[in-house]
Amino acid sequence: MEHTLSETPAMAGHSSTGSRGSRKKNIAAVTIGNGLEFYDFTVYSFFATVIGKQFFPADGSNQLLLAFATYGIGFFMRPLGSILLGQYADRVGRKAAMILTLWLMAIGSLIFVLTPSYAQIGIAAPLMIVFARLLQGFAIGGEVGASTTYLMEKARSHERGYFTSWQFFSQGLSVLLGAMVGLSVNYGLSEEQVAGWGWRIPFVIGLLVIPVGSYMRRHLQESDQVKRDVSHRLSWGQHKQALVAGILIAIGGTSGSYVILHYLSNFAVAQLHLPLSVGIWTGCAAGAVQVALAVASGRACDRWGRKRMILWSRLAMLVLIYPAFILLQHSPTLPVLVVVASTLAALLVCNTVPSLVMLAEIFPAEVRATGLSVTYALASIVFGGFAQFFCTLLISLTGNPSAPAFYLIACGLISLLGLVLVKEPTQR
Repeated sequence: MEHTLSETPAMAGHSSTGSRGSRKKNIAAVTIGNGLEFYDFTVYSFFATVIGKQFFPADGSNQLLLAFATYGIGFFMRPLGSILLGQYADRVGRKAAMILTLWLMAIGSLIFVLTPSYAQIGIAAPLMIVFARLLQGFAIGGEVGASTTYLMEKARSHERGYFTSWQFFSQGLSVLLGAMVGLSVNYGLSEEQVAGWGWRIPFVIGLLVIPVGSYMRRHLQESDQVKRDVSHRLSWGQHKQALVAGILIAIGGTSGSYVILHYLSNFAVAQLHLPLSVGIWTGCAAGAVQVALAVASGRACDRWGRKRMILWSRLAMLVLIYPAFILLQHSPTLPVLVVVASTLAALLVCNTVPSLVMLAEIFPAEVRATGLSVTYALASIVFGGFAQFFCTLLISLTGNPSAPAFYLIACGLISLLGLVLVKEPTQR
């Protein structure tokens, strides 16, 4: 067990990295494909209030709760996707798994585009939306492990943080692009048009770009660390400490990502009573900060170490998160929203990038894609996918608009326990 968490054989030397041009191609293909997949999650989050009214026969906050519950239900498929698609990536190849997950996401997006509203086809409408979210959850369950593992295995030992940071860069880019498309829809159409059909436009745009990502991934060179040996399987007995540590570490990042990058825009609409367009600006700000700082954060954790960055950024988040929600209530304006979202997003990047690198480093190559996928999926199934639902529910139960801060504080404290179980993997 100590061997798994300190020096895995696959980490002993430098991975095959290829020419500088091929390295850039690897990063671009994985970044574009991964960003496209997370783009749909972002768009759904921004238009959750509209989707709730279109597909769920309820009133007021119940519609929003049902929309968030549907958003979260897809996360229940992530563990299954992480196991099946993770094993597929470990045995058949990272490249094949990344192409498969991309097209599975495309099918889910097509369902969002074509499904009529509840008023038109009744109960079949929400059932179709739930099926689409389950399919997308299954795809994301395998995508994170396959793409992150591929990036890390194409890096030299002293730049694994830099390469892996492009994964989080792509997620930030998807948030930024999703927010910009959402703003364009809101400013370009009337409120009735947005509610009627305009909210579908961002999903159509995502579909149009899917073939580009698929083409780029088909021309990738497979990782030379793929172990096509069915005798190697991820097991609780052999990899228990790595699994526990990975899940605990991932809880802090997933909860923070879905609250800061996605929930704040809905918080601005539902609790601060601001227009949807103003709420989406928080996504623009957070996404822009994530894009700007992701790669720098990757280089920093290569230089200073994963554990140090995770610890100090997490402690800073614990100190600032409650005052941030208080500030939003006292000054519910666009400039304050942007400043709060940007500050929290900066801390999130400094925490999530080294966390993602560490999740890949604590597993040996033969089960790396599966191990990373499973830990990420199990952490996000509750603490990420249902973060917005829990935040809305906590406010409803307590009557305190700052209750989401308590959720992030609890998740942050839990995540620090995982650092105790791992050794610093930088430069190993």
